Amino acid sequence: MWTAALVLCQFLALGQLLRGREDVAGGAVAPQDCSLDCVRQGGPDCEYCRITRADVKKALGFNSIHGCVPWPCFEFLGQDDPTICEHYVQAPNDVKVEFVPEPNPKSDTIVVSWKPSYYGIGFLRGFQVSLQALGGSSFACQLFLFHRNLSLSASHAERVYKSDPFPGLSLGSQYAVSVMALPVPEEWERFYHSKVFSTRSCAEKNGLEQCKKDWYPKHIEVQQEGTAITVTFNLAPPNLGITSYFSLCYANGMKKYTDIKPNSSKNKTHYSYQLNDLQEGNNYTCEIAANEMDAVRKTFNVQVTRKDASPLSVSPSLALMLPVCLAVGVILLAFVAAIVKMSPKLRMKNLDIKPDVIKHQRENGTQEEVVSLPRNRVTPPRLLICYSSYDGPTHVKAVMQLGAFIQQHMATQVCLDLWDSLSVAGEGSMAWHCRQIRESDFILVICSRSLILRPKPPGPEDEDEDEEADFGSNAFSSNAAIQLIGEEVGRAKARRQDLSKYMVAIFEYSEETDIPTELRLVSHYRLTRDLPLLFSHLHGVALHRPGGYLKIKDISEEGFTNLPAGAALQRAIQEAGMAMWAPRCDSVEGGD
Repeated sequence: MWTAALVLCQFLALGQLLRGREDVAGGAVAPQDCSLDCVRQGGPDCEYCRITRADVKKALGFNSIHGCVPWPCFEFLGQDDPTICEHYVQAPNDVKVEFVPEPNPKSDTIVVSWKPSYYGIGFLRGFQVSLQALGGSSFACQLFLFHRNLSLSASHAERVYKSDPFPGLSLGSQYAVSVMALPVPEEWERFYHSKVFSTRSCAEKNGLEQCKKDWYPKHIEVQQEGTAITVTFNLAPPNLGITSYFSLCYANGMKKYTDIKPNSSKNKTHYSYQLNDLQEGNNYTCEIAANEMDAVRKTFNVQVTRKDASPLSVSPSLALMLPVCLAVGVILLAFVAAIVKMSPKLRMKNLDIKPDVIKHQRENGTQEEVVSLPRNRVTPPRLLICYSSYDGPTHVKAVMQLGAFIQQHMATQVCLDLWDSLSVAGEGSMAWHCRQIRESDFILVICSRSLILRPKPPGPEDEDEDEEADFGSNAFSSNAAIQLIGEEVGRAKARRQDLSKYMVAIFEYSEETDIPTELRLVSHYRLTRDLPLLFSHLHGVALHRPGGYLKIKDISEEGFTNLPAGAALQRAIQEAGMAMWAPRCDSVEGGD
């Protein structure tokens, strides 16, 4: 009897364990509406809660950036007990982007999902999800918190958490999404996971027949009788409003343009036109497309035969020599094939190129494209770099090397107060910065720890002692100019104006938390990793486009050090990083 009861208890315990695992590994956990009091008090009905902008305003007393705050755990949960926000939590895993139905045909909506890491999962307090358009000013953020009494186990690392939808994303654009695990200790690097993705094109979302810019003729038929060539193609749907087309044929440096205007009353689905004035004996490559800006072109080939072309007569001697020539040709081809197979480099290339990729390229007819900078700008863009000199001479040197690299290799005119000391002395530092803010096309703020610390202006008795540390009397004016930039960003955002003029950047030794709250509205970059993105922002050049990818060797993360200015920039950043981290290590050792 006791044996049967023991077996029954074991089965019941095993069933509960399996059900618990099924719950953990089941469907994704979606955010829920909760009150801040429930989150702070640890009520059972608020396990995974969305924190809205109204909640942030209620907690902080002012509007934050899209509902996100720099230290959400301390602000919402750590005021009564700060120890619950001081543990390490590693970055989430398996970050995925899912497209969800969106009624607007001109935009996309996504939902982000992820799994928490089991490293530090017992101290996990929530997540912060941010979305930013690459090379643009669009930014969105969502904040999710657990209640303070919740403690997850390692088995919950298989649970999938989801964000709220991110709506209104432009089609055919590239975005970066970052999922951050909370809390975020100050000296911890692996607390977030980023993923770059592209939204769908109009044709992918709505179908080719609904997209004017992406539409192209799919069915093309070429009929030829001597030199008379007739081309028939399918017309665009009436709802797209395309009324004219064009054809372009080229061979041996010659081009032939044909304007096509079908009669809409007679031609509903297909139209035929004549290709005239093509030279005999040439093979032409032709393109046809709608007469619209940036329309997709369909490629086809035309071979113009000669009028007097006749079959070749084969003489007896030629008939005897032909088999011999064929045999020699086969032997030569076999010899060349053996040499190619013996080359390791060519063998590797042969293994890397897949047949389906070759077929895809042949079907698409993608041609090599030369991307040039926009020609509507007479002079290079003017960039003002602002920084704080309170972080030491090595940080200032890194800023100077960055300015030199941008001016030499990124086709940009850089304005830096260190390079214009006479004008700064004549106008005054604050007046000089204000004028440059008005006249510059772009403003780049280099963020570091001192921007968050907000140092006070030195008093008269401290001027002699701090002169070397402040690197001149304009040090505080530079920080004041940065605060002025933050105020302009806030006003521009309130008026729904374009924020692309303003950018922020941090070097590799700085953290995202070094960016002041008022400047988190604008595009931010980590240098030198994001040099291509910075170039894209300054010149308005898309790094990715359908069928093409722009990669500038001397600006890439791997190639910029091949230049003398790039090597000097990397060396200056490394020296500044060592100088910035040394005081922190000393303070930690002193505290121990």
